[in-house]
Amino acid sequence: MAEIPRILIVTAAFGEGHNSAARNLALALNSAGAITQVSDPCQLGVPRLTAVVNCGYRYVTTHFPQLWARIYRSTDRCDFKRQRSPVMRLVESAMADLIADFRPAAIVSTYPLYPYFISRIIRETRVKIPVFIVVTDSIEINASWLRADSDYWLVTDARTRDAMIAKGLPAEKIVDTGFPVHPDFARLAPVPADDACEPFRILYFPTSHHTFVRRHARALLDASPAVRLTIILGRNVRALYARAHAIQLAYPGRVRLHGWTRRVPRYLNEHHLVVGKAGGATVHEAIAARCPMLIHHLVPGQEEGNLRLLEAIGGGHLAETPEALTRSVTDLLADQAAGWRTMKAALARHGRNAGAIVAAGFILKAIGDRELETGH
Repeated sequence: MAEIPRILIVTAAFGEGHNSAARNLALALNSAGAITQVSDPCQLGVPRLTAVVNCGYRYVTTHFPQLWARIYRSTDRCDFKRQRSPVMRLVESAMADLIADFRPAAIVSTYPLYPYFISRIIRETRVKIPVFIVVTDSIEINASWLRADSDYWLVTDARTRDAMIAKGLPAEKIVDTGFPVHPDFARLAPVPADDACEPFRILYFPTSHHTFVRRHARALLDASPAVRLTIILGRNVRALYARAHAIQLAYPGRVRLHGWTRRVPRYLNEHHLVVGKAGGATVHEAIAARCPMLIHHLVPGQEEGNLRLLEAIGGGHLAETPEALTRSVTDLLADQAAGWRTMKAALARHGRNAGAIVAAGFILKAIGDRELETGH
């Protein structure tokens, strides 16, 4: 009887895309019969520093995106194979403990720095474990994803695969699985392209920058009396609720409010349009739900490629100001929503609603093939 594969998935809380990919992939692997453990070595190794850095990351990317762009691009020049600061040693030690305790048949990393630690641990322990890197960015790929040792890189789309091949990675090691969205996306039915769009349901994910909530919501609601707005406040309920509730009162019967929720796959499939930031998870979930997207906030650096992908598909574009949001919704609804239907058709052609399931299948097959080759 074949042994059940144990797969360690390591992630980091610096941006929701890494965690989302890790959780969704674990769900798919578990459904396929694997045993998984999702862990954050940064949180385990340096918990207080991780919390501080995470708060700083969110603040800077929201309020000072150009500063973050300079920080992000500086990491493109770093050689993390040579970086072994005291902080990194603590994280690497936490990683080594995870590997020793869990004894995985494979390791999957959704964060670019961990594979450097994993490579050193594998060399020092002389235990051969296949490594899979899940690249959560699209097209614009930071060099930190590319320089570590890995058996395979799993990427979001064909354009990203081509970009990585152009940077020197071997084509046979780069696998286009799609972003690991929640497995529910493969089972849910999106709004049909022939829908009447009355009402026109918009799903809005605001940032923690509370001054934008009221302006963006008004801009969307004023675009057409057909608009019905669902605002997902997420973990920013305390900061945003008062302003969001004021909008709800000002537009009776047209606004719904939700806090943190696990129902995002369902909501995306029930709405005609999503408005949010260009994070990897949000963009790829919109693509999976075939839900056209307007991006109201872009973090320079890793999110620029997500916007490029969305534009290349024809499934959405940037609309950073209230005026741009109003104009975009008006244009989408013009001529019996012809613009919206064009975006829906483009997203349907692209597909990609089962990334976690496809990635899980590839990982398990690769592990099985390796065991056959080695006789273990």
